[in-house]
Amino acid sequence: MTKIPGTQAIDRALAVLKCFANGKRSVRVSDIARMLDINPSTAHRMIRVLIENGFLQQDAATSEYYLGPTTLILGQIAQRNLGLNEALAVLERVGRETGESANIGIPDDAAALVILRVESEHPLRFDQSPGTRVPLHCTAMGKSMLAFRRDFEINALGKLEAKTVKTITDPGMLAEELDEVRRRGFSTDDEESIEGVRCVGAPILGQSGYAVAAIAVQAPSVRMAESRIAELGARLIEAAAEISETGFHWLAKNGEAWK
Repeated sequence: MTKIPGTQAIDRALAVLKCFANGKRSVRVSDIARMLDINPSTAHRMIRVLIENGFLQQDAATSEYYLGPTTLILGQIAQRNLGLNEALAVLERVGRETGESANIGIPDDAAALVILRVESEHPLRFDQSPGTRVPLHCTAMGKSMLAFRRDFEINALGKLEAKTVKTITDPGMLAEELDEVRRRGFSTDDEESIEGVRCVGAPILGQSGYAVAAIAVQAPSVRMAESRIAELGARLIEAAAEISETGFHWLAKNGEAWK
């Protein structure tokens, strides 16, 4: 994409904010300089402008920086306008009913980006905070997105990286798996992304009938026996349909969320 002349400072300021998109609570100026490949003095100038406008604050004890009140306000407005409040209410019900961690994600280039998360109350649980990016080919959330993506070609994913010994790395086998996802309406991840963790997911469809997002439940394998998978899949299909009928449908009106 061609850069608009005279926007370098804006690009850098936005890049500083994106340093917090991975869920980190706070970062140092040296971390920001390293992540953006700029010198610390330039990073510090960007940070000072963001602090003056309420986007960042500094911890006096550690000298680290964290998101400020302006980002909180904008985030709450965006969450409401995008219909995420209604989606979160559905996600919370799924969490209570299943007793497991649940999340919602959207496509983000070659990954799925977690945007909403409800944690299980079990001490033994799988943590995946908002801002986490997960692979498409070996996660329940990603498979649901791929199976219901318009004009999808597996070759576009490139090499299928093995995350565990159970990861599907053969394009033909993945194609068969996605056919099965389309047939039954939900996807699974049997320790394919993280050893000891099983997941079940379902696509959140837009008006075109293609995925704009996905909902998934994750649990340690010892709590997610094979006998639970079909039940969880049916519940997630219902939840996904409910979410698609809420204000979250905004995503469907603005394309399929694929960049």
